[in-house]
Amino acid sequence: MSGSTVVGRRAAVRPGAEAVVTIASAKRQRSRRRARRRALLLVILGVAMIITIFPVYWVLVAAVDPTSTLATQSLLPSSISLGNARRLLCSAQIPFWHWFGNSLEISLTVAAVTVVLTAMSAYAFSRFRFRGKRMLMKTIVLIQVLPNLLALVAIYLMVQQTGRLIPSLGLNSHLALILVYLGGVLGGNVWLMKGYMDGLPRELDESASMDGAGHATIFWRILLPLTKPMLAVTGVLAFVGTYSEIVLARVLLTDNDKLTLALGLFTYARGVYANSWGAFAVGALIAAVPAVVLFYILQNWLIKGLTAGSVKS
Repeated sequence: MSGSTVVGRRAAVRPGAEAVVTIASAKRQRSRRRARRRALLLVILGVAMIITIFPVYWVLVAAVDPTSTLATQSLLPSSISLGNARRLLCSAQIPFWHWFGNSLEISLTVAAVTVVLTAMSAYAFSRFRFRGKRMLMKTIVLIQVLPNLLALVAIYLMVQQTGRLIPSLGLNSHLALILVYLGGVLGGNVWLMKGYMDGLPRELDESASMDGAGHATIFWRILLPLTKPMLAVTGVLAFVGTYSEIVLARVLLTDNDKLTLALGLFTYARGVYANSWGAFAVGALIAAVPAVVLFYILQNWLIKGLTAGSVKS
């Protein structure tokens, strides 16, 4: 009788013990899967960091190694020297700082005007109702689909003909180049800004209107401060896009002292690229400084603007 009781107790205990073993095994499997996923993620991040950092390191080595050329450069510099920097920055035949100033002037102007025009256009599309609104928005997108290269000859001819009447808007003019850039940066930015403004409550407009505020007051004092993250995104995109652009600048600018930094470095290295690789690397590193500083200053607004713009429509 007692033996059968013991057997029954063991039988009653076994299902619970098996459940405990099963749960422990499942936990171990989950921990192994987490460890594998974590290891895979670390490998992917490591490869991504190497791919991202290695080009910068390669250019940095070329900039400080006086003996390196495009064909003979190694991972470690044979010696460290500022000869490449002196060759580029102190030469009377290479107006590097003039090119640098031209690029900053053009890019900052385009970025500032783009931010203002984009915000005003987005406000009109977001808050106003008018005939042809939907068709106009679709037209903006359709125009942006066509690449600028298709209109390159037309742009050149228009600027050339305009320069005969207004010399300041002709070829070899920074103002003409700025206007051409502005014509190509509004489309996608208007859609981004409109989607962000659509997410702002209209009660703000209504309450301000009841207090006697007009559209200008609502736009400049109420809505515009709330769109700072998206304004930062728009400004950075416009700055980077024009700062590194070379095709339109190559067509519209001819004088050496009128060139932008990207075009000037391209012109300097053309034909003797292998032998001028070190000096070119110095110019590339200096050219990257404004974009890096701009990203660093606006990084918080950029993160907010990009994440908010991805979910609002």
